[in-house]
Amino acid sequence: MASDATTPRVRDAERTRAEIIDVATHEFADQGYAGARVDEIAAKTRTTKRMIYYYFGGKEGLYLAVLEQAYRHIRSLEQQLDVDDLEPVEALRQLAELTFDHHESHQDFVRLVAIENIHYAEHLRQSSSREVLAAPALDVLTRIIDRGRAAGIFRDDLDALDVHMVISAFCVFRGANRYTFRAIFDRDLLDPGLRDHLRTMIGDLVVAHLTSRS
Repeated sequence: MASDATTPRVRDAERTRAEIIDVATHEFADQGYAGARVDEIAAKTRTTKRMIYYYFGGKEGLYLAVLEQAYRHIRSLEQQLDVDDLEPVEALRQLAELTFDHHESHQDFVRLVAIENIHYAEHLRQSSSREVLAAPALDVLTRIIDRGRAAGIFRDDLDALDVHMVISAFCVFRGANRYTFRAIFDRDLLDPGLRDHLRTMIGDLVVAHLTSRS
């Protein structure tokens, strides 16, 4: 009977922790690390400041948990893409479009990345999960690139990290620079009318770069 009683408590703890991270994600993305308040996060959940400290050890621990969860989510989506059953060019395009879709619909992630860069990644560098957060993205891209090279389609002077950088830069830029870009050029990069054009563009860019011979 003890195990039966323990299981609901474990599930309740997991739900509470997930709820705290969900609320904290929005709070940190909106207010930044310095501006976010644990009291405010607690008030927006069904828990208390004391419980937040119990689960995460404090504000810094909660912020790091938020960052790790944000990266884990995009990494899990990348792993779900069945690239091995696609032709290399189509697999590359679908991975680029998946990143585009994720970053567009998860603007909190884009803001969190920008905020953490303002802090010189001092929190993320403390994560014990950094390799886990990086490996899936590079594994998927490496498999695509290796198959493309073997088929004589892709150039051989680029690695997975090069390609990841190009895709990420394009997709993050749309959200991170949306307001300054609109202020200067009067174009909203998240305008639904531009979506298909820009989504196709990132696929075209990475495919053209990997298939060029220069």
